[in-house]
Amino acid sequence: MKTLKGPAIFLAQFLGDTAPFNSLDSIAGWVASLGFKGVQIPTWDKRVFDLEKAATSAEYCAEFKATLAKHGLVATELSTHLQGQLVAVHPAYDEMFDGFAPESVRGNPKARQAWAVEQLMLAAQASKNLGLNAHATFSGALLWPYLYPWPQRPAGLVEQGFAELAKRWLPILDAFDKAGVDVCYEIHPGEDLHDGATFERFLAAVNNHPRANILFDPSHFVLQQLDYLAFIDRYHARIKMFHVKDAEFNPSAQQGVYGGYESWVDRAGRFRSLGDGQVDFKQIFSKFAAYNYEGWAVLEWECALKHPEVGAEEGAKFIQQHIIKVTERAFDDFAKSGIDEAKNRKILGL
Repeated sequence: MKTLKGPAIFLAQFLGDTAPFNSLDSIAGWVASLGFKGVQIPTWDKRVFDLEKAATSAEYCAEFKATLAKHGLVATELSTHLQGQLVAVHPAYDEMFDGFAPESVRGNPKARQAWAVEQLMLAAQASKNLGLNAHATFSGALLWPYLYPWPQRPAGLVEQGFAELAKRWLPILDAFDKAGVDVCYEIHPGEDLHDGATFERFLAAVNNHPRANILFDPSHFVLQQLDYLAFIDRYHARIKMFHVKDAEFNPSAQQGVYGGYESWVDRAGRFRSLGDGQVDFKQIFSKFAAYNYEGWAVLEWECALKHPEVGAEEGAKFIQQHIIKVTERAFDDFAKSGIDEAKNRKILGL
């Protein structure tokens, strides 16, 4: 068994225009002071990372790693959540997702999608150049407007949707395979890959591609009322990334999993800072230890109530307290009898 790595933190929710959140060097110093050992990097924010340079310049990658190393940090993974979303967008969401893309391709879905694919290809090379072995992203969605079967879905709609999604992702998965990097889809509402059943559909459509893997975030499963512990049992071989994020679900007479169009504060299901929600992290960390998870435990802070800086400070300690240093020997080794094969045969009456 191996002890998982951490604590690490996803920087996306903390970046801003004021110090220490406005540059790689300053935010690295801040997260290191809280006790974090790694950072997951959003590739769309040039305040901390230039994806194009990382994909083409060994010198840039060396400088990037040196800046982190100065603070005792390493990059855990790169993230293309926003770009991955744009690999597949249903027209109903064109206006809302245009903001994820540069102005040059807004209002042009084909150009936007081509840009997104190019971004993923750059991310594969950048990950290789940085010596990383896993990458975080979203799958995008063509079928999300048809999640609930009313009006009745036409026969073959779901199958055709997943076939198209696979067609778009297969060249990307092949590029990551060539780079030696796993693509970890965050299983997330709003994506066509939002639970185990949809991940299995996608996996079948991409011919069980070895690089099609999972970013496990239990908070999204609490909000869906999905068994996140059994999910680990079923899919642990494909789980290559872990977002440590808490959530709570408190259904009422007014609302359940759909949320009644309420704001995050007033939803039955809402994200919470670590330790403030309902996720059983002791069991999650135990399962990851037992299944020999080799990746990082990465804090993704999202909370409807608590201040982010407090959530980050508490989160580093929370993760550190939950990491299980795995044992190198069995607890009952002291009672070993040292019996050999001949004695075993005698015991068995053979």
